[in-house]
Amino acid sequence: MAFINAQAADLGWSALPGPLQLPMYAIVAGTIGMVRSCATALGEEIGWRGFLVPQLAKVTSFTKLSLLSGLIWSLRHYPIRLFADYNPGTPAWYGLTSFTLMVVGISFVFAWMRLKSGSVWTGMFLHASHNLWIQGIFDPLTTDTGKTRFVIGEFGIGLAVAAVVVAFITWRRRGEVSGGAGAHAVYDR
Repeated sequence: MAFINAQAADLGWSALPGPLQLPMYAIVAGTIGMVRSCATALGEEIGWRGFLVPQLAKVTSFTKLSLLSGLIWSLRHYPIRLFADYNPGTPAWYGLTSFTLMVVGISFVFAWMRLKSGSVWTGMFLHASHNLWIQGIFDPLTTDTGKTRFVIGEFGIGLAVAAVVVAFITWRRRGEVSGGAGAHAVYDR
């Protein structure tokens, strides 16, 4: 609750009853915060799903393009994870492994949505929502028990496992995106 109390104080909501502070914060973060999150996610999405995924779809299968785009996407984050403050306190090998599994897993969902819709906006909204809710709401609301950081967030095993499960579900539906990126899209048979 320390996080919510701090947010309530910052927003001038200290007089609000405690049970209203969390829903109010979630509403404000999920709406107004989403605008900022969309702006930052769009920059990445123009490159990853706006350019890379459709280009890969012209020359390779859905499985390969999802794996390759996910690996490139995760590798792009390695320097910030290793040399900046994008570090939850897990050992580098653990955080990078969990992060890579999570990013490669969700890259299947991002690629499927991009090819199915023909639009970069689907990825932008998913990416923005992920960043907002994981980094800005769920992680700060979770009490650190010492081992928590090994399970939660982008560098914990929990989200990595969930991403792999969702990747499998999406992969099973890969045939639905056979022409989603244009006439040159290729998918696994």
